[in-house]
Amino acid sequence: EPEVSAHLGLPSTAPLLRVERLRLAGEEPFAVETCYLAAEEFPGLSRLPLERGSLFTILQHDYGVRLVYADEEVDATVADPMLAQLLDVPKGHPLLRIRQIMFSTKGKPAAYVLGFYPSDRHTLSIRRFR
Repeated sequence: EPEVSAHLGLPSTAPLLRVERLRLAGEEPFAVETCYLAAEEFPGLSRLPLERGSLFTILQHDYGVRLVYADEEVDATVADPMLAQLLDVPKGHPLLRIRQIMFSTKGKPAAYVLGFYPSDRHTLSIRRFR
């Protein structure tokens, strides 16, 4: 995952933590998200109970890292067999793919998130300024 390391400003050999989550609204899956973090910056994170709580709250509370903004790329893709099963949609179903580089208050990248969202369950709103 050298591309992820580069987005986080890390050497390609730096160890990464990967947190994969199926996000639910009630009982309905609404997103599959994979968050990558520098293992060195967040020792012990993989041993914490991440199933129910907010990952970003844990980063702030346990590690003193507050995420304040993100650079995002959004495009369209389709569900492969694994994503289709996880999101309970047919194979080939349209998905939004959102890549985020999340920055801390120190202005440095702290997390890289790759998310897949069924397009019929999400609306992306954008406000642009000139």
